[in-house]
Amino acid sequence: MVKYNKSLIAFIIPVALLLLLAIAAPYIVPYDPYAQSLHEALLPPDTMHWLGTDRYGRDIFSRVLIGAQTTILSSLLLLIIIAGFGSLIGIICGYHGGQLDSIIMRISDIFLAFPGMVFAIAVAGVLGGGILNAVAALALIAWPKYARLARSLVLTICHMPYMNAARMSGTGSVGMIRHHVFPNIAGPILVTAALDIGTIIMELAGLSFLGLGAMPPMAEWGSMMSNGRSMLQTAPWVIISPGCAIFLTVAAFNLLGDKIRDMFDPKQQEG
Repeated sequence: MVKYNKSLIAFIIPVALLLLLAIAAPYIVPYDPYAQSLHEALLPPDTMHWLGTDRYGRDIFSRVLIGAQTTILSSLLLLIIIAGFGSLIGIICGYHGGQLDSIIMRISDIFLAFPGMVFAIAVAGVLGGGILNAVAALALIAWPKYARLARSLVLTICHMPYMNAARMSGTGSVGMIRHHVFPNIAGPILVTAALDIGTIIMELAGLSFLGLGAMPPMAEWGSMMSNGRSMLQTAPWVIISPGCAIFLTVAAFNLLGDKIRDMFDPKQQEG
């Protein structure tokens, strides 16, 4: 078990460093990420500008660091919203059932009937550009997944002997959910959330790439790739830098998610 924990730490460290980098970004950037200097436009990487400059002479390294704050923290905010709201809805539906359960599940069926990203693009287009509108659009299409997961888990444990014993002892609904329901479904929800964070980062970056997320001059990785796509052959560093940042961040979160999933897998624990 000690060996297993040590291996988990190896996956936690890169993610922790990314989060620390995102939080500390405004204090460690070497240049103002929004300051334009046209006479330094499209400079290749050198000792002064480690990742070069963009068409407006802005330091790309500084913008990638600030973009980490925008992309990663916005993705975590979205994950908290959809996992928290969706799980709460699922717990209520699964525990109380009845007509409310039927209505909410039919509503979730409507959302699940549409292709997720296409629906998010449509919603973001109606709401208008902006990172908060992109978060709202993705939250609108993503909560049913957690609602259905939480509901199915609650339905599975509701008739367990310990649940019946708790009811017979006089425990109320709030106490049942707090002490018996939520602790028993938190694991699968945590695993799902850990595996989803990489997808959320790519979806937010995708909306920004299409002009439906972060708006210029905000530094966000998807928006930076969109602004540099026309210079892929003449100044490839403009698009490669934020692209590599997305790749490394998604890989780090996916590897951590896979490790957390293995921790909760009974077959892995038996091995």
